[in-house]
Amino acid sequence: MRQALRGDCHTHTDWSDGGDTLHDMVVAAAQAGHDYFAITDHSPRLRIANGLSAQRLRKQIDEIAAVNQSLAETGFRVLTGIEVDILPDGSLDQDPNLLADVDIVVGSVHSELRMDKAAMTRRMTRALANPHLDILGHCTGRKLPVVTDEAHASSRRRPPSSFDANAVFAAAARYDKAIEINSRPDRLDPPSNLLRKAAAIDGLRFAIDSDAHAAAQLEWLKHGCERAEAAGIAPERVVNTWRLDALLEWTKSHEI
Repeated sequence: MRQALRGDCHTHTDWSDGGDTLHDMVVAAAQAGHDYFAITDHSPRLRIANGLSAQRLRKQIDEIAAVNQSLAETGFRVLTGIEVDILPDGSLDQDPNLLADVDIVVGSVHSELRMDKAAMTRRMTRALANPHLDILGHCTGRKLPVVTDEAHASSRRRPPSSFDANAVFAAAARYDKAIEINSRPDRLDPPSNLLRKAAAIDGLRFAIDSDAHAAAQLEWLKHGCERAEAAGIAPERVVNTWRLDALLEWTKSHEI
């Protein structure tokens, strides 16, 4: 699986709560052998993570365009993106016009994680129905007692959120969205029982992402690959094993 991956769809820079610059992350991704690499810094509501306002996201999009111009002859591409907060009502925390402009949108729940099961299920399924969302990030929101970096040094165990996994995974398959296999050692989300449940759903797609907040963390993709293989997920079901043109055709198809 690791050899099949062509890129990473969920990473952070020091524009939000990452520890390394966009330049450093791009260099590390190219050195790791990626064909493409998405920058998905946080959205405005996540103030603790210095989430990007619409103005700052526009500025980052322009900076990435300049980087790609300098890389034009290399075959490597930096993708614009965002990890957008899924708000309690299921809406997405960023200007819809900007979400339409970026290459890839990861949507994640970061707040009110203890909502009751029915409300959390409605929240997540509404987000999956949104034409701008492509990937549902770290779906249970659980945190494991593993210290990964200074920014997450205070991480403590957090139980998974309660939601109807059958309904959420069915919605992802219905709207042709991907469930993220988050590779962070302090997340490893979804848990193995839910990952096996998701793997059994015909047509459901996945994205194996590092959720890296520093260049050295890009290697965490191996954890997600091992978990995908253990769950019996074939490489062709993982969107970041696809060629760039196929990946972008898939993300744009959600907005039609």
